[in-house]
Amino acid sequence: MTMNASIVETLDTPIAGTYDVIVAGGGASGLVAAVAAARAGARVALVERAGCLGGTATSGMVAQYVGMFNDTVRCVGGIGFELTQRIQEAGGSDGFRSYIMAEASANPVTIINFPFNPEIVKIVADDMIREAGIDVLLHTRVVRPLLENGSVHGLVLENVSGRQALRSRMLVDATGDAVIAAGAGVPCVGEEPELRNERQPLSLVFRMSNVDVRKFRAIPRDQKRAIALEGLRSGQLAWESLSFCSTPGDTDAICLMSRIHGIDALNASSLTRAEQIGRQQIKKIVAFLRANVPGFERSVLAGIAERVGIRETRRIVGRYTLTTEDIVGGRHFDDAIALGAGPMDLHEAGGTGVDLWMPPAPFEIPLACMLPQSLEGVIVTGRAISATREANGGARHMGTAMCLGHAAGAYAALVATGQSDAKNFDVEKLRSLLHSQGALLSADDARAATKQSPVNARPA
Repeated sequence: MTMNASIVETLDTPIAGTYDVIVAGGGASGLVAAVAAARAGARVALVERAGCLGGTATSGMVAQYVGMFNDTVRCVGGIGFELTQRIQEAGGSDGFRSYIMAEASANPVTIINFPFNPEIVKIVADDMIREAGIDVLLHTRVVRPLLENGSVHGLVLENVSGRQALRSRMLVDATGDAVIAAGAGVPCVGEEPELRNERQPLSLVFRMSNVDVRKFRAIPRDQKRAIALEGLRSGQLAWESLSFCSTPGDTDAICLMSRIHGIDALNASSLTRAEQIGRQQIKKIVAFLRANVPGFERSVLAGIAERVGIRETRRIVGRYTLTTEDIVGGRHFDDAIALGAGPMDLHEAGGTGVDLWMPPAPFEIPLACMLPQSLEGVIVTGRAISATREANGGARHMGTAMCLGHAAGAYAALVATGQSDAKNFDVEKLRSLLHSQGALLSADDARAATKQSPVNARPA
């Protein structure tokens, strides 16, 4: 689709509400950010484009939280860990499990994950938002930020009701694509044309029912790899993966097996093509599973995710950029407000492999990675924080996104309610608030929490 002309519009956009904090994006990071801001005393609105909260976990059907543990050390506390407990209490998960990530690849990594039923997560997320007194707008797209005197003061949105604006004292950009920050002119990386074929591939998740999960799990790893390589040779599999997780009962497989290359996820036509390619891949993968993989003989395609999963688009250039050296070296930051776990996870652009390894210890993420260099009124969370591509591969998991969201929501509430000034922000006040809400901000915090409340991770 080409655009050779433009039109000039004069718009009269009504202001539909005023809030202390607006959170744009209701994925893992935005959900936790909204709850954190509300619990810190702010009046909060949450805007989400889908018909449910949870983001990649629900609309994207990636039915597991990764990035919760570094080896056996739990790195997620606070609201994020509370979310997992509430999902389990609601019957949406059997709890943490030991899981071999990318088992059929050349370099698999054993992690502790949290598999769940995405449908239960939708309900639990609604419960948490309602209890916190947050106003939610689903089926709503962010159009642009409201800018005044070099600061963000709200956003323009569109939904079935038309075009509206919401005003705010602080805005949390949890869109994943830094929509608010980029729209306000914040410098970003990752969208340069020369990177088009270097970006990590996308994946469209699907769900198979009537699967004999135990039969599949019993297959030796070398046999699984041989099956995967045969699938690649035949053109029926898209990459070295037979990876899936199951909901409670272990009778289904939620499969992360598609791989879609050469997509610009910031271009609507390209993103549309990704969804279509993903479904064509799934058609071939399902046939291969049924014909060649023990445990899938009688399986049936039960669902395809509402939207394709995106690993990277743009990232802001913040007041500090997180690097792989910071992660591997265990660098300490005076403004550390979240803890990452890994694994480092970079999917090969244009190929079938994955670079996968676990950092030696939990790593600190500073507040400065979430703040634009000069713009006020907005804080960025999730996979769009300021980090190198390699570092982002270890910091973009949903477990870490929850930690970042917790910090973003608390920061926004402190500024919006006048408890701290943005220009001379009191980071110790933020760290104290996060600690009081159970967040883990250092490797020592994580080790102490693991020792005090050990988690029994069952085999996958």
